[in-house]
Amino acid sequence: MNMRIPARLVLVAMLALPATGAFASERRDATTAAQEQAIRDTLTAQGYEVRKIKREDGLFEAYAIKDGKRLEIYLDSAMNIVRTKRDD
Repeated sequence: MNMRIPARLVLVAMLALPATGAFASERRDATTAAQEQAIRDTLTAQGYEVRKIKREDGLFEAYAIKDGKRLEIYLDSAMNIVRTKRDD
């Protein structure tokens, strides 16, 4: 009976490891309040009305409106716009 307890603990630990890795990657892709504010300030100064910001694939992705058009704006970590896509 004593031999089974460690095996069960090892099994539980092995099953838990992939879940913790998933949470770590989600945190890495999250934006901080300071980053969001910097993006809002940068884009607002350029005439955009920012609606939502998230981080994906190493870039910040901002959903915004300018001149009545809905746009997806991709920024790098230095807050430079690297791509803009019209969101129809």
